[in-house]
Amino acid sequence: MSNSQQRDQMTSGKGFVAALDQSGGSTPKALSLYGVEESAYGSEAEMFDLIHAMRARIASAPAFTGEKVLGAILFEMTMDRQVNGKPTATYLWEDRGVVPFLKIDKGLADEADGVKMMKPMPDLDALLERAVKAGIFGTKMRSVIDAASPSGIRAVVDQQFDIGNQVLSHGLVPIIEPEVTISIADKAEAEDILLAEITRRLDALPEDRQVMLKLTLPEKANQYKSLVDHPRVMRVVALSGGYSREEANTRLSQNTGIIASFSRALTEGLSAQQDDAAFNDTIAGTIDSIYSASVAG
Repeated sequence: MSNSQQRDQMTSGKGFVAALDQSGGSTPKALSLYGVEESAYGSEAEMFDLIHAMRARIASAPAFTGEKVLGAILFEMTMDRQVNGKPTATYLWEDRGVVPFLKIDKGLADEADGVKMMKPMPDLDALLERAVKAGIFGTKMRSVIDAASPSGIRAVVDQQFDIGNQVLSHGLVPIIEPEVTISIADKAEAEDILLAEITRRLDALPEDRQVMLKLTLPEKANQYKSLVDHPRVMRVVALSGGYSREEANTRLSQNTGIIASFSRALTEGLSAQQDDAAFNDTIAGTIDSIYSASVAG
């Protein structure tokens, strides 16, 4: 059964998780960093074709395999499409040895109480059923913390874990992502509150359930070591959060047991104008650097 192999890989494999899940709102920016300007497409459909082509190019690059890339987070439309003639999730696992995850949130609500909660997800059960059929292993959902607000951070963590339990009930592993904005003045204080709130919800999980956590690289090295070691946590991964790849890698290597789950830092330096040799060389170098920082901790 591939699921137990996937579970082993996500629990103890050496490597990192690639985030290929830019959604509608962030796609134009992702494309423009890739060298495809908005003038290159006339419709949303063409835009999504172009971003899928970029993701397919990354996923089929020689270096993009389970040897260093343990998992990849997909956008819903990517799950529904194909790479090299196979459904994306199937291709990732069967051909590349990479465990597929699905981004399930519908974006962020407006800021209130120092945080941005997730928008409602009324069709979540149907999406999770589709994900199971498509061979998805786990999910990812993101909220944002913009201040060291005890009540706001508690609300974010409660929403994340409540939906996480819904995900677990479908046999999928949720990646819980309460991102702390890297530019805030009270980031260290926010991280202390976040640690306490996550611990509270982890301690309440049944013994047979595990989640993954995706956290902003903290101000204090090993801030989240107790979460890395928590029996209800399969893995702690870090988001790059706007840090440059170099800064993100440096911070990551100071946090024992945390591995990377970078999005923008993964695609940095890639261009639609590169020929395949240059593109594959660039992505291989990127994968090596993120892998090294992930296993250094």
